[in-house]
Amino acid sequence: MKKILVSVVAVLALSTGAMANVNNQTGCGLGAMIIKDDSTAVMLALQATTNGTSMNQTFGITSGTLGCQKTKFVMNEMAEEFVASNMDILAKEIAVGHGESIDTLAELLNVEDTATFSASLQANYNSIYTSQKVEMSDVLDNISTTSL
Repeated sequence: MKKILVSVVAVLALSTGAMANVNNQTGCGLGAMIIKDDSTAVMLALQATTNGTSMNQTFGITSGTLGCQKTKFVMNEMAEEFVASNMDILAKEIAVGHGESIDTLAELLNVEDTATFSASLQANYNSIYTSQKVEMSDVLDNISTTSL
């Protein structure tokens, strides 16, 4: 119990405020919010440990709080596999603005309004397919940030 109390006091002493920019290494959550210093491995470990032990990162991601950005789509393994297997046909259909692949992707991402989704994908084609060598993960990330 004494170690936990000392750890809490150390975390509070090292924190410099309630609002912090989220760093790229430990992500969002309570740890990243209260421990701003991410210049050393020890501080990064404290951030990650605080995020993990307080079990708040999932809540933050779901709710869009604690410095987390709420996702518009629930990404899943089936959507990732589908995009990876259909990159070329999906690119063509997004450019046109309709097609079976877009409908299937909308279903995998639990999108209700497929017409708006298709139009948004078409309007943001260049933001989704940023190069000829774009990877599946980038396409899904770009779809989630540019569509709807």
